[in-house]
Amino acid sequence: MSKINMTVNGTALTFEPNATAYNKFINEMSMDNKMAPANNYLRRIVHVECKEALDTILEIPGSALQICSFVNDQFAPKLEIELKN
Repeated sequence: MSKINMTVNGTALTFEPNATAYNKFINEMSMDNKMAPANNYLRRIVHVECKEALDTILEIPGSALQICSFVNDQFAPKLEIELKN
């Protein structure tokens, strides 16, 4: 299991993403529903000791999507894909 340690507005957070939680997040997200899946995903993967701190940070508008983006860039980095003729 990979751990992602970060600091958000001076608050230390640790996330432990996994394929099951990541896939559930992607499957729950839709064009008109992004915030609830992002919040749920982060709450599923945050380290137990950081839950309270995360709740405080998630009160900041847009924070869930920014944190999700950072976590997912680390957990599921972009692949280098080339077209072959």
